[in-house]
Amino acid sequence: MRKTLYPPIEPHSAGRLAVSGGHEIYWEVSGNPKGKPVLFVHGGPGGATEPRHRRFFDPTRYRIVLFDQRGCGKSTPHASLEQNTTWHLVDDMEALRVHLGIDAWQLFGGSWGSTLSLAYAQRHPERVTEMVLRGIFLARASEIAWFNQSGASAIFPDAWEDFVAPIPQDERHDLVHAFYKRLTDDDPKVQSEAARAWAVWESRTISLLPDRERMARSTGGPFAVAIARLECHYSVHGAFFGPDTALLDGVNRIRHLPATIVHGRYDVICPLQNAWALHRAWPEARFEVVEDAGHSVFEPGILHQVVEATDRYR
Repeated sequence: MRKTLYPPIEPHSAGRLAVSGGHEIYWEVSGNPKGKPVLFVHGGPGGATEPRHRRFFDPTRYRIVLFDQRGCGKSTPHASLEQNTTWHLVDDMEALRVHLGIDAWQLFGGSWGSTLSLAYAQRHPERVTEMVLRGIFLARASEIAWFNQSGASAIFPDAWEDFVAPIPQDERHDLVHAFYKRLTDDDPKVQSEAARAWAVWESRTISLLPDRERMARSTGGPFAVAIARLECHYSVHGAFFGPDTALLDGVNRIRHLPATIVHGRYDVICPLQNAWALHRAWPEARFEVVEDAGHSVFEPGILHQVVEATDRYR
């Protein structure tokens, strides 16, 4: 039988941590106050935590920490691009660890969360006990182009037409910059139209089968603006890594850590070749390909594998 989420649980503590640049990040802790620390690192950039993210972990054994990254969720200022880079987020994670008095913690990250977890672990390997990584994104130019310029459109041509609709034909040769221009426009209506198109495209491609509930929840209002602005901001700047292979080049710093890599065979947002590249660089990590899944962590096969991993490490 496939494993699934643990029962609903409420946080026993929560707060806001002031970090650099006028940002404040929201954090919460649930589960066993004396349990094994684990940090849930959400996707995006610009996504947010939600109550069911607490439920990947055995609450009797884990001290479960969730936080909203700069500019999204309950963190403020909302959708801000100022002083919002990968390395600001890595510093925020480390500041949160110190704030909570945690010596070292497990990292659980999917999609962009896998990227940020790898960046943090490579900078602070002594502060990581294990890693559970899902839907691998290595922030290489080819990966950004695959989803927002070229490859994915061949699989979802109908959704692609809706995605590019706000962009004039003569700007479609560089969609990331065309969207960035609109997502940073002073006119909220221009921002909102571009944000909705961006969020709907992602929502329609995230799972093997359509998830209409997710589409309704994630394609409008503040969530869509944050995820579109921040994802586009990070895409334009190559996630602030410099060399295209920065994360793969840094794997040697963390190969000693116990780790599990989980990826859906039919992941259109982050193709399996991303996880394969990480697997080849990190053969010691456990590698699980889910044959009947796309990108979403809530695909039954992916959910089973990540809960299996957190149970194994508890």
